[in-house]
Amino acid sequence: MDIATIGGLVISLVLVVFGITFNADPFGFQFDKLVNFIDYPSMLITFGGAFMALFTASKSAKEFLNNLKSFKLALKTLPSNETETITTIIELSNVARKEGLLALEEAANGIEDSFLKKGILLIVDGTDPELVRSIMETELISIEGRHKKTISFWEDLATMGPAWGMIGTLIGLVNMLQQMSDPNSIGPSMAVALITTLYGSLLANWIATPIAMKLKSSNDTEIMTKEVMVEGLLSIQAGENPRVIEEKLKSFLSPAMRDDLMNVEGGELNG
Repeated sequence: MDIATIGGLVISLVLVVFGITFNADPFGFQFDKLVNFIDYPSMLITFGGAFMALFTASKSAKEFLNNLKSFKLALKTLPSNETETITTIIELSNVARKEGLLALEEAANGIEDSFLKKGILLIVDGTDPELVRSIMETELISIEGRHKKTISFWEDLATMGPAWGMIGTLIGLVNMLQQMSDPNSIGPSMAVALITTLYGSLLANWIATPIAMKLKSSNDTEIMTKEVMVEGLLSIQAGENPRVIEEKLKSFLSPAMRDDLMNVEGGELNG
């Protein structure tokens, strides 16, 4: 589980509760105030309206449910394995240099990443380098396209939340104006009207936007890692020196990551 995501969501909620319940004079907390921020009709309008609007926009119920399930992806720790990927490619280049490209087929059996394994098998089969690049880049575009659809779901939810919150507020204001003859009802009615705006802002800024940002970050990392694989495999197929391949792939990394790569086996990756 990703501590940053879980911690951020929990601490954000704690801060909101703190702001609601804290009382400076007398010093302490009044948790009974939380009751004032719970209104079920407002919840139905804001959360129900936002999610059902996205359900309407989805191609199918299955797509909608899959997008909701992507919330779990933001809670998972996705390790940044660019350094490990480069190390693997350098090892493969050493195998290809010493034993030939056909020897990569056996090496591919120990590789779990399906994208990298597919590229290796294409090379072993003697596929033209341009066709290898075309096939792998097409798959890369497809992967990124699927990721962007999921990300856009959460971005759209961040837009729908405040919009439906405003709809709830307008409904509350209409109800309030119809009861202007009763001064005692104006305050509670106004409070209920504003609650929906609060719910919409929470949905957008507490959940939807952070999840979209996290998924974007994960997508960028995965796509860069796969781009490293493509360039590395094509370099192996071209028969380039392992050291040259290493230097080429290092260009994808930040200076800190390059230092980590140098620390792997003392920087001697190309035996």
